[in-house]
This record gives sequence, C-alpha cells and structure tokens, in this order.
Amino acid sequence: MIKALTRVSGRALPSLSDGEARIADLPADDTLERKLEKAADRVGDLQKVFNADGRYALLVILQGRDASGKDSAIKNVFREVNPQGIQITAFKAPAGEETQHDYLWRVHQRVPPRGMIGVFNRSHYEEVLVPRVRGWIDGRECDRRYRQINDFERMLSENATVILKFFLHMSRKEQKKQLEERLQDPTKNWKFREGDLDDRAAWDDYTKAYREALRNCSTKWAPWYVVPGDDKRARNFLIARTVADRLEELDLEYPRAERRVLRLKIT
Repeated sequence: MIKALTRVSGRALPSLSDGEARIADLPADDTLERKLEKAADRVGDLQKVFNADGRYALLVILQGRDASGKDSAIKNVFREVNPQGIQITAFKAPAGEETQHDYLWRVHQRVPPRGMIGVFNRSHYEEVLVPRVRGWIDGRECDRRYRQINDFERMLSENATVILKFFLHMSRKEQKKQLEERLQDPTKNWKFREGDLDDRAAWDDYTKAYREALRNCSTKWAPWYVVPGDDKRARNFLIARTVADRLEELDLEYPRAERRVLRLKIT
C-alpha cells in the first residue's frame, strides 16, 4: 500500500507508486510556505503531548537519492519540535564494529524510545539498494532481506513504535541541478564525493531497486509515502502534514497529575 502524495496546483509530479495512490491537490507555490508553517506548528504542538503521553515512539524514515533534500526536510518539518524530544540519525556505510553484526543491528540501537520522535536520514533500506545495484547480493538474498525488514518493522509496530516512511522522489534533471549547485557552493561542496557520480551513472538500476523495495516493503504497519523531491515546498508540507495527521490519530493526552501533587502549596 504505497501512498503517492504527488500533485501540486493541478500538475502531476513523477511517482514510483505501484499501489494505492492518495493524490493531494496542493495550492499554488506562493501559499505553500504558509501551509508548511501551520503544519510544522501542528507537529510541534503535538510533539509536546506525544512526549508527555509516553505510550508510543514515532520513527520517521527518509529515503531518497543524493541531493533529494533529506536534510532540508528534517530542518523544515521538525523546526518547531523541542530538541529534547527528537533524535536524528544519519546512516552512512557500515564501518568498524557495525560490519561484524547483521545489517539491522546498528539500526535497532537507534530506534527511538517511547515519548520520542526518531528520524532516520537514510536507513536499513540502504541494504537492499546499494548492495543490490553493485551486485554484492543476488535476488534471492534481496528477497530474504525484504522479509526480514518487514518482520523487523512489524515487531517495532507491535511494540508501540509508529513508523512513517517517505521516499523523496526527484527527477534526474533536478538532481543534476542540485549537484551542480552543491559543487559551486563552498558551504556545501565538501559534501560532494566522486561516488555520487557513480550512483548517478546507475540511475536506472537504482530506480528499479527503489521500486522493488517500495513494492515489497510497504505494509499496513509501515507504509511508504512517495513525495515530490523536485518541489521542496510541496515535499516539506506533505511530510509535515502526514506526520501531524498520524500523531493526531493516536488520541494523545496529557497525564493527570496526582491529587497530592495538586494539593501542594508553593511558598
């Protein structure tokens, strides 16, 4: 059940959706920033009661190609969240002790505790993308990992972790533009690595790998949402609104203070 959130001002944006699509008709670009502000405010307000309620954890997973805007989305969607109530993890290639364990070992350690929002900038899905494209694992192993990932996410869900997964879907043309801007900007070009070009050269192979991962690992307990990576305002608004809507569905409430506490007198 892949949910595609991919329409802006009546203009359809590209999608990898293969399943159920939920099309969002968004206003013109000049009003999207105001919509984002309201959605981000909702996320911030709901995070307060989410933290106090303490019954659930929220795990937000952001996946996308290089320069698809994962950092920017985190900055904008969660800008009103109390820093003490959120933990952000950026997963790079496994190194050191991580390579001596199964590929989910390091991921499980970063799953947020109840009352916290956790955000993954890239995630365990890298393990069915990069190794598959580079030929380090075959189709049989990839299918095995899809099953393991679904089981892992089901276990988290059954233990009060709410999971939202967003694929930031950008076009090849937009990635070229973003990478060129990154190279020309001295505050960003340090992020650029030659491997980015290798991944770009394998664009079609990565498209196939993403499509298969989304198709095989979008579940009722951990759905994938496809959002437009070419339009940053639409991307940020759609993610913020989806997060806020899901938090509201949890019927959160502030705990009641004990009577003896309410009777205390402050002198």
